Amino acid sequence: MMKPRNKPHKRSTAILLLMFVVLMASSCARLGPVFRSLVTDTQEEKATKPLVFESKEYIVYRLEGNESPAWLAETFLKDRSQSWVIEDANEGIPFEKGQMVIIPLKEQNKGGLTPQGYQVVPVLCYHHFDEDCHSSLCTPISLFEEHMRYLKEEGYRVIPMRELLGFVNYENALPQRAVVLTIDDGYRSAYDIAYPILKKHGFTATLFIYTDFVESSASALTWDHLRAMKEGGFEVGSHTLSHCDLTKRREGEDMDAYLARIVRELRISKQIIDEQLNQDTMYLAFPYGEQNQRVLKLCEEVGYKLGFSVRKGGNPFFSDPLTLRRNQVLRKDMQSFTSRLRTFREFSLR
Repeated sequence: MMKPRNKPHKRSTAILLLMFVVLMASSCARLGPVFRSLVTDTQEEKATKPLVFESKEYIVYRLEGNESPAWLAETFLKDRSQSWVIEDANEGIPFEKGQMVIIPLKEQNKGGLTPQGYQVVPVLCYHHFDEDCHSSLCTPISLFEEHMRYLKEEGYRVIPMRELLGFVNYENALPQRAVVLTIDDGYRSAYDIAYPILKKHGFTATLFIYTDFVESSASALTWDHLRAMKEGGFEVGSHTLSHCDLTKRREGEDMDAYLARIVRELRISKQIIDEQLNQDTMYLAFPYGEQNQRVLKLCEEVGYKLGFSVRKGGNPFFSDPLTLRRNQVLRKDMQSFTSRLRTFREFSLR
């Protein structure tokens, strides 16, 4: 008999400890507004150099012209992708000549905890795209374009799956309005339609493919499509071999045969993707969102690090990495879409 799967990271103890730390540090949690006021009152006219102040915790920098958050991150944080750290610290402040900005130097709040609550990361799930849709799993092209434009204009930051993995392992912080995009199954419309729209907005997504579908028809992605999208910054995870419900035994199938089949669905699909795309596949979307403790244990043994259901809601850092929530985009209206974008959960820690 298979032993019950243990929850990772001893999360309950860690959460209590982190809540205590957040409360102790709450007076320092938002340095930006305080330092902006201080600099404006005492140094605005005196400062003649761009580097106004520097300590181990932060830099006060006077913009000379065209310095972008990305340039500041590359110059002072040695990582252009950390531009969101500077943007979040200076929310609402225009990046224009003469403006003072804060550049935090110390590690950010990895769990997204504040005295008012904690950060959650919504993961959106699409399937395929067309001009004229007749299925709830199909998203009209114009609506998908509107979704992506909304994310861009409202300041959401689409993050890669690897950053979500670091977040739920309590290894890295995320932008305040972080969102993950996923596209299931492996329809060619992910390449022909979604890929150009996402690139236009500077976004990427994770493709969850079931390998039996790849190159099976004209409506399916090819491995060359997947390689091209991976080169463009997209990530690829498994959706098993055949998209079967991993929790159900087939008629006449004994337990040994069932377990052998499920192991094959999990392991062989990973091996195929690994070989075709030269990677270590760590992400899995459960077909129909279905899993149980037996399946989760097998996922750990095969080597998956993140697993996704289709339960609604966002994911805090203390989520079980193999039972993360995803929001399927099924309805054809903006109100339903925007309601899935909650990135903070109020929960008083005082």
